[in-house]
Amino acid sequence: MKYIQAVFECDPNTEVVRDILADALAKNGFESFLSSDNGLDAFAPFPSYSKESVDRIINDFIIPANIQYTVRELEDRNWNEEWEKNYFEPIVIGNSCIIYSSFHHPQGEYRYRILIDPKMAFGTGHHQTTSLVLEQLLTMELLDKSVLDMGCGTGVLAILASMRGARRVTAIDIDDWAYENALENIRLNGIHSINVYQGGAELLGAETYEVILANINKNILLQDIPVYSSVLNKDGLLITSGFYEEDIPEILKICETNNLTFIGFSEKDHWVCMCCRKI
Repeated sequence: MKYIQAVFECDPNTEVVRDILADALAKNGFESFLSSDNGLDAFAPFPSYSKESVDRIINDFIIPANIQYTVRELEDRNWNEEWEKNYFEPIVIGNSCIIYSSFHHPQGEYRYRILIDPKMAFGTGHHQTTSLVLEQLLTMELLDKSVLDMGCGTGVLAILASMRGARRVTAIDIDDWAYENALENIRLNGIHSINVYQGGAELLGAETYEVILANINKNILLQDIPVYSSVLNKDGLLITSGFYEEDIPEILKICETNNLTFIGFSEKDHWVCMCCRKI
């Protein structure tokens, strides 16, 4: 699949401006983001890109900022090399988990060592939402549990769930790059308990789960939480991320109308990971 790269120059180039911009772009077809010295680089499948949508985001930006951008078309390429060029460094989650790529040689003793060679797929642990869900997984009892990872990206969440003892893990992503990359990363880590499918919530219904992970943007969550709840066992946990702290009331409202009760949330740079239980 062809991708486009939109290079945004932001003034001021602050984390708040970049986060608001990335959140708006994620709701309009963009999938991956890299902070830069001048602003933000954003990537979207070519069919999902709309100049009119990007112009509207900039014109209606909710805080004062001067944002300019250019766009270029990308051919399919070796995304491992691209990430290496952009200094994808190993990341440690808690004290027990390290995520690294094949071009790294990390030292140290870690209970969970996850090898991720990312293509154009979200989820290396560097983004706040991914690291929040990884941190949550490290605190949970997953032994012999059935787990669903929606919007699996690189497969890193599914891989950690399997390493922590989940007996059956299903990973789903709508993007063909993510699907292929998740399969590759699962193979690289020698995992055999994860089934990967390409698609969305329309694939759900045949099986139920004790834990569901959904690190996706807010609009998809609002649309699909009723489906997630329908395949979540009683007393099962729904872990959601991909939205800001101020979005919690809206997400929680749809949860409560679908028999999901609020347990708590964690926060990092205004991004949150929220946990609800099926009643």
